[in-house]
Amino acid sequence: MGIHFVLLHGAWHGGWCWDGVIKALENAGHTAEAPTMPGHHPEHDRSGIKFDHYVDGIVSVLEQQPAPVVLVGHSSAGFLMQAAAPKAAEKISQMVFHNAFILPDGKCQFDLVPPEVAEGMTAAAKGSPDNCVPVDEDFVRNALMGDASVETQDALIGNLVPQPIAIFTTSVSTGDFEALSIPKSVLFCKDDASLPPGAYLGMAQGLGEYDVIELDGGHETLFINPAAVADGLLKALK
Repeated sequence: MGIHFVLLHGAWHGGWCWDGVIKALENAGHTAEAPTMPGHHPEHDRSGIKFDHYVDGIVSVLEQQPAPVVLVGHSSAGFLMQAAAPKAAEKISQMVFHNAFILPDGKCQFDLVPPEVAEGMTAAAKGSPDNCVPVDEDFVRNALMGDASVETQDALIGNLVPQPIAIFTTSVSTGDFEALSIPKSVLFCKDDASLPPGAYLGMAQGLGEYDVIELDGGHETLFINPAAVADGLLKALK
C-alpha cells in the first residue's frame, strides 16, 4: 500500500502547482492531494484573509485523513506547517520542507527578507483594493523561474493570484512545533535564486534533527520538473 502525501503550496500559488508532482507520485504507486489555501482561488474574496485562515484550512485537511500522512510544504508553506502541525500532529507521519521558509520563534516572513523587499510589498498591498501583494512577473521570471522556458513561465504566471499580506506579516510561535517528535526532512533545489545562497539551508537548522535531499533546479522545480521533485520526496521517506 502506498504513502499518502498532503502537498502545501506557498504564496501567490494554488494547489494546481503540485499537479505534475501528484501525477508522478501516483505513477510510483502512491497518492497525494494539494489543497488550495483560502483566498487562492481566482474567484475568492481575498480582502479578509488572515493567517489563521491558512492554518485552520491545513488542520481541516489533516483532520479528515484516515491515517497519518507525509506533509510537504513549499516556500511560505514551511512556516504554515510550523503553525499547523502541532494542531493535528497525530495525522502526520513525516514533514518535508521544500525550499521552505522556516521561522525562528516570534518571527514573520518579512523578518527574513531584505527590508526594502518587505517595504515594497507592504506599499503594494496598501495600494491594492484587497490588501494583497500583486504578482511581480519580473521576480517570478528571473528569481523563481530563470531555469524555465518563457512558455513555462507564462503557464505558471497565468495561474498566480494576488497574495494576502497577512501571510508575510504574522509572527509564528514555534514552541509547540519544536516539541514535536515527527521526523523532518529538507528537500532542497540548490539552484534557487529567490534568496541569497545558503539562506534556505540556514533556516533549516532551526528544525533540529533532519535529513537533506538535494536536487538540481530552482524555486519552481515542482512545476518545471515535477518528476524530479516527486523522486526527491520518495527519497526523503523514512
